[in-house]
Amino acid sequence: MEDLNVVDGIHNAGGWLVRNQALILSYAVNIVAAIVILILGMIVARIISRGLNRVLVARHIDKTVADFLSALVRYGIIAFTLIAALGRIGVQTASVIAVLGAAGLAVGLALQGSLSNLAAGVLLVTFRPFRAGEFVDLGGVMGTVLNVQIFSTTLKSADGKIVVVPNGKIIAGNIVNFSREPVRRNEFIIGVAYEADVDEVIALLEEVVKNDPRVLQDMGVQIGLNELAASSLNFVVRCWSNSGDLQNVYWDLLKNFKRALDAKGIGIPYPQMDVHLHRVKEPEAEAQAQ
Repeated sequence: MEDLNVVDGIHNAGGWLVRNQALILSYAVNIVAAIVILILGMIVARIISRGLNRVLVARHIDKTVADFLSALVRYGIIAFTLIAALGRIGVQTASVIAVLGAAGLAVGLALQGSLSNLAAGVLLVTFRPFRAGEFVDLGGVMGTVLNVQIFSTTLKSADGKIVVVPNGKIIAGNIVNFSREPVRRNEFIIGVAYEADVDEVIALLEEVVKNDPRVLQDMGVQIGLNELAASSLNFVVRCWSNSGDLQNVYWDLLKNFKRALDAKGIGIPYPQMDVHLHRVKEPEAEAQAQ
């Protein structure tokens, strides 16, 4: 009896396959076509994004902008490919888009921080306050820009650390770009003893600055008495140099200022404390004395 039921089941299944052969073949073709569309879409997205990146770089577009735009184009093509594949297997794409829109709204409310980082990334790429290879200070985080991604910016600090900063924090804070301008200014505060002659100190500092060929003399050099401090006369020295020489110029001039002042016997004061000891008579000694 059981054998008859199995045979009947196989017969019915075979009959159903025969009756719905065209429908099954159509679904199979659509599924295979959807898979092919997905594969081709991924390949096309990769080829177009890489090609766009090469074209932008060849046209001397900033590498940060090129990477961002190529990634944006790639993800856009993948999204359209997914919708086309779903439409191929019979899914109503209009309803899918509506559902995705509603889901996107819910996800957007839940992920406001991530979306703010995305919007900030778009603004950074559009206005380009910094580029790859420039040294910047992003809200207290300093380093060389490696790349600007959709949600974050990657920096390499001076001591070799990789720092990832969310784009939202960058837009909300101050952006200091140390590499954008070709020349920058150094400023020194030099303190000398009150016994020093003011004109002699100014002439000495001027001589040191003029003897350094890296200082841009045509940009102007400012030297003057800046403050009558508690224990020193504080002179200010301002001079310009190329951005690439700024740090070395600062170190060398500071060293040469010290040597020049020492050679002239002009002292550089430092905090001192005078301690005065007063002998206090003991009570017994005072009583005997009386």
